[in-house]
Amino acid sequence: MTEQHTRTVDTLRRALGAPSSTVRLQAALAAGTEPDPVLVADLLERCRHEPDFYVRDMLTWALTRHDDALTVPALLAELESPIPQARSQALHTLSKIGDPATWTPTANSLLTDPDDEVARSAWRLAVIVAAGPAVAEVAAALITQLGRGGIDVQRSLSRAFVEIGETALPLVRAAQRSNVPEVRAHALATEALMHDPESSFVVDVDAARRAAALGPAARLGTR
Repeated sequence: MTEQHTRTVDTLRRALGAPSSTVRLQAALAAGTEPDPVLVADLLERCRHEPDFYVRDMLTWALTRHDDALTVPALLAELESPIPQARSQALHTLSKIGDPATWTPTANSLLTDPDDEVARSAWRLAVIVAAGPAVAEVAAALITQLGRGGIDVQRSLSRAFVEIGETALPLVRAAQRSNVPEVRAHALATEALMHDPESSFVVDVDAARRAAALGPAARLGTR
């Protein structure tokens, strides 16, 4: 490493941790414009704690500009971090890389991560890279998450089922018989979205409760 290179790297490292989000954004842009392997660890470190959405997105872009042989192992290691944002951001970056080999048992386990943002990122990665028998395994894991979180989380999960497609439909229909109204409602909304991805996403828990009270015959009548 030349003296000039050392100065450039040191400048970028300081800028990545600057108080100003604008400075951090510019530093991430520079790190991606001229990829330098020595900065990968610094980019990952910044991903763990960066509070600004736009900076995080630029950090992801910068990482994807580096050699996958260097970044992918480092990102996979981040999936075991105790820091939720580190896991979430690593999953997000892996989804941008899109390599099926990144769908590991650790990534699969994050489909049910207790942190909503980590789980949502895992759902997005799964529908991009999971293939073959893994698709059915993903669907089986995702079905256990029906009824989870607020409307944005539920919409993200239903969108994942839309991407999985017919493989997931029997599981979604079975969930419509759940004893938990929130699960039933979410399953009904998910099937509606699977049939028409452009439709509005409405989770009607009260309607699910009424259907349950009326019994199986009433539910069959809505088909």
